[in-house]
Order: sequence, then C-alpha cells, then structure tokens
Amino acid sequence: VQLQASGGGLVQPGGSLRLSCAASGSGVTSSRLGWYRRAPGNQRELVATITSGGTTNYADAVQGRFTISRDSRDNAKNMVYLQMDSLKPEDTAVYYCNARNLFRSGYNFWGQGTLVTVSS
Repeated sequence: VQLQASGGGLVQPGGSLRLSCAASGSGVTSSRLGWYRRAPGNQRELVATITSGGTTNYADAVQGRFTISRDSRDNAKNMVYLQMDSLKPEDTAVYYCNARNLFRSGYNFWGQGTLVTVSS
C-alpha cells in the first residue's frame, strides 16, 4: 500500500487549502481513509476520517471548517481530500494521510506527510 500526499503550503489566517492523497494497493478501496496531523512539539492527532461507505468523523477542533472526501471509482488508485477553510495558526502542522482496516490485522499505512503553515 502506498499513500502520496500533496497540497501543503503557506496560507494566511482565514484562508483555504486543499490536501490530496493518492492511495494505491491491495484493500485500499475497502479501507478507512483519514488525515492526521502533528504540530511542532505535539503528538500526532486525528483530523478527519472517512469510511468506504462515506461515513465521516472529525476532530472537534476542525468540525465545521474542514471537509474530508474520497473518490474510489478507480480501484487502482483511491483519492482522499481534505478541504480546509477558515484556517487558523493553530492548524499549522505536518498532515499525514492514513489507510486503515480494523478487520485486517496490521493494515495501517501512512503517507509521507505534507506541511501546512498558517501565518501572516
């Protein structure tokens, strides 16, 4: 399984950014895809997840500002997106995409991370 994240960058407070992650490999289509982040000095934390059926879950800190979506029409490559609006300086972090299947032992894969910096 491979995950390739992109779309990070520098944005001003109140601005928007869209992250993308291309996920490929066995079982990706049926896995839960998600975004996590790690801010400087902090542990990695959940941002949002989306199941294969489209059920979403958000961290309280991003609820109402971020939107996760996925495109699984291509079995060879699934895409997961994170639309981030009304960005705040505290959203500054390295964002990681994740593919996980709780019914398959050890099925928990991470992308390389993409840096989002919110600053004026």
